[in-house]
Amino acid sequence: MRATVESTDVLLHTLSELKPDDVFEPSGLPGWTRGHVLAHIARNADSLVNLLTGARTGRDIPQYASPAARDADIEAGSGRPLEVQLADVRDSQQRFVDAARLLAPEHWQATLTHRSGYTFPAWQLPGKRLAELEYHHVDLNAGYTPAHWSEPFAIAEFRRLGAHFGALDGLPAVRLIAEDAGLEARLGGPGEPELTVEGPVRALTGWLSGRSDGDGLQVHRGHEGLVDARSALPELPPMG
Repeated sequence: MRATVESTDVLLHTLSELKPDDVFEPSGLPGWTRGHVLAHIARNADSLVNLLTGARTGRDIPQYASPAARDADIEAGSGRPLEVQLADVRDSQQRFVDAARLLAPEHWQATLTHRSGYTFPAWQLPGKRLAELEYHHVDLNAGYTPAHWSEPFAIAEFRRLGAHFGALDGLPAVRLIAEDAGLEARLGGPGEPELTVEGPVRALTGWLSGRSDGDGLQVHRGHEGLVDARSALPELPPMG
């Protein structure tokens, strides 16, 4: 939980350095302004409060009332002034922390349902919140990049995304080597990978998550190093 508090503090610092009109500028997500991203971050915290309350009470409380209500809330909140957005991000995160503090140890074993339909244990909620904060901080296009991620976060997401994409059909076989973390992952089907992608774990996680086009990575085909690594990287579907 502490990591989500620290991540929020860094995000709030970024927001404090924006100019008022910057909140209405495009973000890194197609069709969304920075205001959309910030409204989503805040409403995500409240949606996780719903799940935390369900874990504590044993009630089946959905993450969002409906997909349409989720989208409407983000749209409605996107045009607010920067200072209102900043306060909403701060206050919604505090509601998330306060709700988590009410859970007893046994509550963290409860099975919850994500808005997309899959189930997971409640103890994964802090990690899910941290991912929302870190990825969408990058999406603001306000100077925060994958290079700013903490090593524990980058490693955890490298492992998660490597396993996710490694289980998908239709991807070319690629070996990933996070040289600074001593980690490897493999994407695609059977057979010897044609491509090997090497680089820092933050750069690899940035590419796997769609937050980077491959800057900082080296790509080899067999023993041949490729000059333009970014053009050689396979196109990945949206991360899970």
